[in-house]
Order: sequence, then structure tokens, then C-alpha cells
Amino acid sequence: MSEQTPVSPPDGETDADEQTTETAEPTDEGSPTTSDTVSTGAESVVAALEQAGAETLFGVQGGAIMPVYDALYDSEELTHVTMAHEQGASHAADAYGIVSGKPGVCLATSGPGATNLVTGIADASMDSDPMIALTGQVSTEMVGNDAFQETDTVGVTQPVTKHSYFADDADTVGTEVGEAFALADEGRQGPTLVDLPKDVTQGETDAFPGQPETPDTYNPPTTADADAVDSAAAALAEAERPVILAGGGVIKAEASDELRQFAKEYEIPVITTMPGIGSFPEDHELSLEWAGMHGTGYANMAITNTDCMLAVGTRFDDRLTGGVESFAPDAELIHVDIDPAEISKNIEADYPLIGDAKQVLRQLDDAMPVAYEAMDTSPEAYAEWREQCQTWKDEYEMEYDMPEDEPLKPQYVVERFSELADDDAIVTTGVGQHQMWASQFWTYTEPRTWVSSHGLGTMGYGVPSAIGAKIAAPDQEVVCFDGDGSFLMTVQELSVAVREDLDITYVVLNNEAIGMVRQWQDGFYEGRRMASEYPWIPQFDMLAEAFGARGFRLEDYESVDEVIEAAREYDGPAVVDAIIDPAENVYPMVPAGGDNGLFALNGDQLGDI
Repeated sequence: MSEQTPVSPPDGETDADEQTTETAEPTDEGSPTTSDTVSTGAESVVAALEQAGAETLFGVQGGAIMPVYDALYDSEELTHVTMAHEQGASHAADAYGIVSGKPGVCLATSGPGATNLVTGIADASMDSDPMIALTGQVSTEMVGNDAFQETDTVGVTQPVTKHSYFADDADTVGTEVGEAFALADEGRQGPTLVDLPKDVTQGETDAFPGQPETPDTYNPPTTADADAVDSAAAALAEAERPVILAGGGVIKAEASDELRQFAKEYEIPVITTMPGIGSFPEDHELSLEWAGMHGTGYANMAITNTDCMLAVGTRFDDRLTGGVESFAPDAELIHVDIDPAEISKNIEADYPLIGDAKQVLRQLDDAMPVAYEAMDTSPEAYAEWREQCQTWKDEYEMEYDMPEDEPLKPQYVVERFSELADDDAIVTTGVGQHQMWASQFWTYTEPRTWVSSHGLGTMGYGVPSAIGAKIAAPDQEVVCFDGDGSFLMTVQELSVAVREDLDITYVVLNNEAIGMVRQWQDGFYEGRRMASEYPWIPQFDMLAEAFGARGFRLEDYESVDEVIEAAREYDGPAVVDAIIDPAENVYPMVPAGGDNGLFALNGDQLGDI
């Protein structure tokens, strides 16, 4: 896909980071170069991606993967974005999958190229994001000989993928790539990987891959058991204090409409997990926003006091539950999940409903009228509970102080950006305090507009994920909130945003520290700030200019709106270096393993829990 056809050198003689440019050149203007014939394993790999409907690939060139890149040269259907680092490629592909709903694709060469993908693959695995990784490998006769740039990629990645394939035949490699693509998308989504030895991709074949299909043995459930659905509906109808807990699985299953209809029809308050942000509009009166360690006080109070929880598409991770023995202690639990392994793994389910979230919510919706009739009740029975939830919203309102003699508060920057940005703007983040403020003080009303690293908590996720998000949704505004520590981990990907002319606004909430680490050191380690503060840090607005982006510096409240609007209006990547109060911490906070109902609203309260 470069303007000059690369020539494959002998194995092991090409630097892992040698790159190509992005635009495929057709041989005859107006005539596609792809056909239903292939001559090499590499061409079969490319044909399989085209058959699967892939559009954009993120990667870094290298010797062992070069035959695949050479085959990409003739593709009119696939666009390649050369990233600055393989980790950036995996995060961009991950975000592309989150926003588009279909697997993102990343490529890397063997050895360090493949291992540099592992963090992004593990991230996608923890968050059930659809992604396929294609890695080059040394020729099969060299495997196991510690050849140049050889790594047991399948062995390394098997624990963090739905499945990792080792391709050993040019005749079957295309089918394996198609299967990996389908497997990443079906059932509980997640990453897959195909390791591609160079002699396999260079090998001759005329086997054209068919449409991607999952293995015959893979049959994820669709609808839940009808009797179990009826029992769960009866439990909801009989409840006095029900809540819905919407996890990331609601969004993965494209079930947000069903969730919204169900909650509004039966007037049940809705809490989301962090991955579930956007599945239910946060400006609706039934919304209690998200729960957990830094979730809203009112969401955590509702969890603590509910008598029946309908949990959809959540794995009940420790950042949500705190101590499992104190999580929703009085509630009967209805757990909807497509993965049977998640049922009763962390929290015991009284009513397990195994199936696709969209289908099971429809089943419950059909069963509820019968259940209400049998119990001689209606959603009006929840009126007192809804009033109580509103009381908690008033009592534990998300607020912050803005003393005139203190530096800029990060919450205000996020809040004002939310008010000025487009309604369907996509927010991506790195990991740390900035991630919490971006999730707390931006109002999310649509699914697939919140893109972050949850289970793995990967610092550096923000910059490349914004690239993947923007390419997946070019007509939507994309804003990345990052911290200074997280930004420095993947700042090289800013060069990609500039080269690709992507209209992204990066906001660095700069407190000259790894802020969340510093907050924990102050709260739990007697203020011993070891390796959490920076004695020197770059000026990120000037650094942005060096990359070819537009840089802005923000230091006071009077300039907030002006700088935000100027950055948004700039047609290309912009970086706002927002100098925030280094003493500001994230609250509410439930200490690790604590009771959700015992949260701190400030540092003094944290010491009393």
C-alpha cells in the first residue's frame, strides 16, 4: 500500500519498525484490483479481511509481516494507518472496535512488534472489546530456534485472547483469519490473534477464503430459559426498591434502546458501571449515573439499599463491588450475561439469565405485565423508592469548590467542555484522576461515546484511542482527556493524528504528577510521595507545536471557554495544556474492598472510614 512496492528481503534482515505509507494505489484508474483469486498466503489474509468487511487497519511494518503489507498494496477496500508504536496500534484498533461495534484490526511484525501489542490485547480482553491482531512470525522451520525477532506469540497471548491461532499452511491461513475475525465479534466480544509465519504468507495457494464463520463448536446462547425469565420478572414485580445495573455488555449487545425502553416503561432507577456509561442517558430523571469506587454517592446508596437488582452485562469487578459481602446486601440478584462463566463468579445470582442482553431484555419486557398482574401491583409501587433515590441525588450532588485563591479545578474544565461540545461527542481518556473527572463531570447520553480502559487500567490509552475513535466516527467530535503522566506514555502517536489530519482535541489535565498514585499515597501511605511527582515536565502546548499540532495553554477560569472554543474550532489536532490544582483529588471514594454505602466525600472523611 505504499507508492513504491516494498521488496521482501531475506528473513530477519528488516528492522521491526520499517514503515509504509497509507494509500492503496489501483493499477487501473477506476478498476478495483481485488478479485476472487489469490496466489499467496498473504493475499489470502488480505482477502479474508475484505470478506469480513474490515475497512481500517492500524499497524507498524517489519520484516516478518512484510508479505502481508505487500499484499495490502493492491487492496482498494482496506486503508492502513501507520502508527508510531505497536502499542498505539492496538489501542487505536481497540477504540475503533468500541466506537464502530465491529472488530478493529492491528498488525505488527514478530518479536518486539508482537510483544508491544500485548498490553492492548490484554486491555481489550479485560473490557470484552472486539479486536483481531495479526502478527508476523519467523518461518516455520526456524520456530523454536531462537531466531532473530522470534517470540512464542501464541503462548504469550493465549491467556488474554478468546483464541490465538498459529497459521501453518498457506491454503488455510485465510480461513483462519476469517474465523478469528468472526470469533472476535460473536458472543462475548474480545480479542483474537493470528500468528503468521513468513513462509506461510509467502507460500503459494489458490484457496480463496469464504465468508468469516465461527467454529462449529462455538454456540453462544441467545435467549434465556423462559421459566427463569418468568421467575426473574416476578421478583422485579414483587420488589419495593428495584434498580437496574447496566454494564458494558448492554452496549456490546446493541441493547441500549431496549434498556431505555424497559427502565422508562417500569420506572426503575438505572445505575451504570463505568464501561456501561452512555447506555442510559445521564440527564434522565431515572439515571443515578455510575457506581463503584469513584461513582456517585447516590448510585452507591441505591446499590446498598436495593432489594432487587437487575444486572445486565456486567462482570461485577472489584472496582464496582468493593467488598463482595457488603455489595447489595439485601437484594435478590437477577444477572443477565451472555457468558455463563460470569454468572455467580463474584456475586451470587438468584436468577441467572444466560443470553444476549438485547434478547433477554425483550423477554423480560414481555414477561413483566403478566408478573405485575399476578402480584396485583404496578410500577407505582416503586414511587417511594424513586423519591428516596432523588433525595440521595440532592444530598450527594456531584459538586466541587472553586476558591479564587486556588489554581484551576479540573472538574470545571471537563464540565464546561461537556456543555460546549456536540451532544454526540466521543470522549476518550488515559487512566488516572483525569479519567475519573472525565467520567464524573461530562454528561453522557448516548452509547459508544465513552472510550476508556477499565479492567486493565492502561495509562497511555488516551492518545491512540482518540485516533481509533475518530477514524471509526469521522463525523463526530472527539475529545481526549489525558493526564500529564498518561500523555507522556504515548505522546508519539500525536504525530499520527497530525499526519492523518485528524480533528481531535486533546486536553491534558496537568498536575505534574501521577495524580491517582499521589492521592493514594496521601490517603493510605502517610503522605510518602515516592515516585509520583515530577520535578520537571514539558510544556505540552509547545510540544504539540513541535509535532505540528496546535498548542494552547490554560491557566485560569477566565480563559476556559475561550481556549476550549479555539481548540474545538481548529481544524486538526489541538492540545490544551490545562494547568490544574495539583492538590485536587477525586471524590467520592470508596476505599478498596470497602462498603459502597460508606464513601468519602473528602480527605477528612476518608480517614474516618
